[in-house]
Amino acid sequence: MAILMPKKVKHRKWMKGRSKGIETRAAKLAFGTFGLKSLETRWISGRQIEAARRAIIRYLKKRGKLWIRIFPDKPITRKGTEVPMGGGKGTVEFYVFPIKPGRIIFELEGIEEEQAREAFRKATAKLPIKTKFVK
Repeated sequence: MAILMPKKVKHRKWMKGRSKGIETRAAKLAFGTFGLKSLETRWISGRQIEAARRAIIRYLKKRGKLWIRIFPDKPITRKGTEVPMGGGKGTVEFYVFPIKPGRIIFELEGIEEEQAREAFRKATAKLPIKTKFVK
């Protein structure tokens, strides 16, 4: 599977914005029995989400069902190397999801708790934030 990115966005380039507070949306389990909850505020890129997803899928070996509760739709721009000041905003390099504490990232169902814990432990190693196992 390719790196997660949106097919279409309303605005090609977004402002940086500030991410503060605790997440109220997607803060409880909705689909699965076990979940991986965020404990920090950070940008999670599509590559990191995909790496975590692959780690979970590889460990589970086609057992259980996985839900991804976040999607990177915020475009992050970069200017080329050695580009002088001015000249406008750079081109879109990648997409991120601005995560807040309390957000459920992944959910699992159809496996034992110990297997879910181990799968999420492997996924956490791929993510730039501290997480918590919830059930």
